[in-house]
Amino acid sequence: MQATMTVRTDQKLKEEFTKLCGEFGMSANTAFNIFMHAVMETGSIPFSIGRKHDARQRLSNSLLAAHQEAVRKNLPELTMEEIDAEIAAARAERRAKQKDAV
Repeated sequence: MQATMTVRTDQKLKEEFTKLCGEFGMSANTAFNIFMHAVMETGSIPFSIGRKHDARQRLSNSLLAAHQEAVRKNLPELTMEEIDAEIAAARAERRAKQKDAV
């Protein structure tokens, strides 16, 4: 089952983000999916949040790193159904581990 996510953002930022993602060879949708997978895999935001670096450069570096990791791990681009199935399987595995620990 697929789900739609709506994100409100500045129009110029959206255009620049979409263009940058295109330069990486992916859509903005793919970039968000990569980001969500990285968050779920690490259990954290996969980049530091702070004022030390330019936000655009930090975002660019993070998306590029997530994309390179996906390529390095030979991860195929997933459909929403496949993403949902992976999440469901991970949750079931976590519940089983928690049940065994009790």
